[in-house]
Amino acid sequence: MCIFVVMLSKKTKYGIKALTYLAKQNRECPVQISEISAQENISLKFLERILLELRKSGVLDSKKGKGGGYFLAKTPQDIAMTDVIRTLEGPIAMVPCVSLNFYEKCDDCVDEKTCAVSKLMIQVRDKTLEVFRNTSLQDLISFT
Repeated sequence: MCIFVVMLSKKTKYGIKALTYLAKQNRECPVQISEISAQENISLKFLERILLELRKSGVLDSKKGKGGGYFLAKTPQDIAMTDVIRTLEGPIAMVPCVSLNFYEKCDDCVDEKTCAVSKLMIQVRDKTLEVFRNTSLQDLISFT
């Protein structure tokens, strides 16, 4: 069963904060996780799990050993918020029956085609996707 988010989790919030921090750094120099943790006030253990997920998804890369750490695997303008949100949260939908990538029929729904909740949530999903698709990590660092 998929979990559908209504509110952004701390995991995703911290992931975005960490990515924004990394995007502001020199791309050629990996940043140690302890530095990100201290600068963004994120628990080191929690941040380790978040950054590992982002590395597995191809958003981040890492270098081991002396001088190692994390760095962006792509340019900030090539990292869309849809990729980040889906990696850390999963579906970008408030109910499973309107999810584009994680669709599930609702148990209590008699007819999706006439369901008022579904119609409303499709609009919410589409507007949310529009914002996430049109916002890159570069846009986020430009906000600051």
